[in-house]
Amino acid sequence: MSEGTEPLVRRAARRLRGWGGVAAMAVACGLTASLTLLPLAREEGGAAAAPGAGVGGVGIGGGAGVGVQVKADTCRNPEASLTPSTEDGPAIRAVKERGKLIVGVDQSSYRWGYRNPEKGVLEGFDIALARAVAKGVLGDENAVIFRAIPTNQRIAALDSGKVDLVVRTMTINCKRIEQVAFSTAYFQAGQQVLAPKRSDITGYDPSLRGKRVCTAEGSTAHEALEENSFGAVFEDEGDGTKDDKDLLTVPNQLDCLARLQLGEVDAVVTDNALAAGQAAQDPAVELKGKPFTKEYYGVAAKLGNDDLVRRVNHVLVGYRQGPWQAAYRQWLEKDLPGISGPPAPLYK
Repeated sequence: MSEGTEPLVRRAARRLRGWGGVAAMAVACGLTASLTLLPLAREEGGAAAAPGAGVGGVGIGGGAGVGVQVKADTCRNPEASLTPSTEDGPAIRAVKERGKLIVGVDQSSYRWGYRNPEKGVLEGFDIALARAVAKGVLGDENAVIFRAIPTNQRIAALDSGKVDLVVRTMTINCKRIEQVAFSTAYFQAGQQVLAPKRSDITGYDPSLRGKRVCTAEGSTAHEALEENSFGAVFEDEGDGTKDDKDLLTVPNQLDCLARLQLGEVDAVVTDNALAAGQAAQDPAVELKGKPFTKEYYGVAAKLGNDDLVRRVNHVLVGYRQGPWQAAYRQWLEKDLPGISGPPAPLYK
């Protein structure tokens, strides 16, 4: 921990009263670890089926179908991706020449992509998928270099070539398919409100009026509040400038939980899949109301790297047939029970 961040964590520790004890302190440390783009060393060692409703309002994927071809139009089906292929193109050849697949991930989202403090390795649902892709491309699940990237740097990391892929709970939507190339969907989630159990906030509704709400910069949660905030305060003065305080809009989604625990914000809006993990870390908070969107996560690549996208989709065909379910049972079932399987793929 750097000298500059240590006072923040000490201050957090003093103020975290009744917020989950050790788990809350771990979150505060996660805040300092997620403020910058950090290179991480390789760890050793028809249509889609209609989704159902899981426990706690969590959407259930449509299942491990073989995929459906849909007509491309003005973003009616943003989750439709390229058909699977094992043919090598320029992007795949570059990865093979390097001998490593570079993947942008999270290191602070419990159960999705986080550093196990006992083992000192990255673990989680997204990490398992990234390793499966590395095995599909290079024949070795350990032939991967993980780079921790903030939420608001996912697209920039792809554009700059710092990473080949992003596997980081990244929602597929109409705006983003103009910026990156997505695989088929591998998980369904929805936006929801996270707040203290004692709060009078009841969900994404008028109870947010006048409340300070935290979201991650560049997230679909922030976009939702831009469309309808219900009178909530959700933007910092000087957002995106040197004067940005990163209080209400933060680089990493987990930073919002630390802000909530410190009493600096009243609520968080984020994917319920992530929020469920945060509620598991801190028993003083809970999901409020119901999910108010339906969103699909995809693996993102740089626009134009079609051969890499097709290879990821080929990996996902097999991954849906068993490995997905095993990863779900290991990482997500406890906090997100009742999900029967992944979304059925759509192809364009």
